[in-house]
Formats: sequence, C-alpha cells, structure tokens
Amino acid sequence: IEAKENTLTIRGEKQASDEEKTGDVLYKGIAERTFERSFQLVDYVVVKGARLENGLLHVDLEREIPEAMKPRAIPIASSGKVLQVKPTKVAA
Repeated sequence: IEAKENTLTIRGEKQASDEEKTGDVLYKGIAERTFERSFQLVDYVVVKGARLENGLLHVDLEREIPEAMKPRAIPIASSGKVLQVKPTKVAA
C-alpha cells in the first residue's frame, strides 16, 4: 500500500506455493494474479493504517480538517458589553 499526495495505491501479487511449483495441483478454482488499484483521496483525508483480516484488506482513513478551516465562535459586542454566545456543535 502506498499513499502519495492525494492518491492511495494498493498493489498485490500471489507468491507461488510449493505445490504450485511442483505441479501437484489438479484444479485451481480461483485465478490468482497481480493487481493494482488506485484511489483518489479528497483533501484532508489521511491513511491511518491497514490490516488483512479473514482475507479482506481493511484500510483505515481519517479526515483531518486543519484548525484554520474549522468553524469558530465569534463574540458579538453591543454597546460596550460583550454578549455571551453558546457555541453549537457543527457536523463534521
């Protein structure tokens, strides 16, 4: 697995087993070949990890928005007094 800029590339290949090398296999039902798949990641998405579990590859992605882009509460001044504004939770 390779993450470069905004592209996530997953490559794989099957290593030949001893049975396949000697030719003792009579029938092979599922084709095993090399593959490569690329995904374009949106801005602020980073790859946190990956794991192979029960034959499935799980890739953990997380969206990290920079502090400068997160919404912030701005107090409103009125007649020299500062009004207290209760911050509301914004959906991410």
